Amino acid sequence: MVAPVGGRRRPALRYGRVVVSRWQGWFAAIVVTLAAYTLIILDVTDAALRHWWSGHALTTDMVSGLLGLLITALVIDQVVQLRQIKDRARAVAAQAAIIVSEARRSTQAVSQALTDSGDRDAAADEFRTYMMMLLVSAPVLIDAKASRNFLEQAQYLGGEMARVLGVTAGTPGHAASSTTRMDDAVKRLKDASVPLLQVLDSETRAAVRGEDPS
Repeated sequence: MVAPVGGRRRPALRYGRVVVSRWQGWFAAIVVTLAAYTLIILDVTDAALRHWWSGHALTTDMVSGLLGLLITALVIDQVVQLRQIKDRARAVAAQAAIIVSEARRSTQAVSQALTDSGDRDAAADEFRTYMMMLLVSAPVLIDAKASRNFLEQAQYLGGEMARVLGVTAGTPGHAASSTTRMDDAVKRLKDASVPLLQVLDSETRAAVRGEDPS
């Protein structure tokens, strides 16, 4: 979905840097913690090393202080990031819920317009509202793998609705195939929303997806 031209590639590159930096942070925290544990074990079991540390008090203080600082900074940084991700999950779920609800309304209006039983102008208005929601929500949804997949499916559904609106009402053969493609896109969008909506309660998830809560 991200074109490899001009500035359009920047969101993907930024997403990659976020993922890499997060893994690098955890890796650095684990390495520093293991190094500290190794030195502690050697200090307890190796008399020669313990004697060397005792004879180099300044070096011992600097190494222990540096390791303590690194462990504190790295681990706390990762814990803070995890909390931010958890808090962000609710914002992402809210955006996804709004998009799925609007997708249901838009596809319903577009389907009715395609069979000449609805108002094409009203369907076009619903479609524009849906696409504006995607535009507003994109910065929130693009940062993580699951939400980015949801955004891609939402964009794909938007493309299918645009195709359907371009079909002349009552055109033989085209209406059925276009509706089938759009229904399939809606199903893919709902499937992609499942991991994002897990933070919501079951009744809310069912209402968003247009299902019977019972």
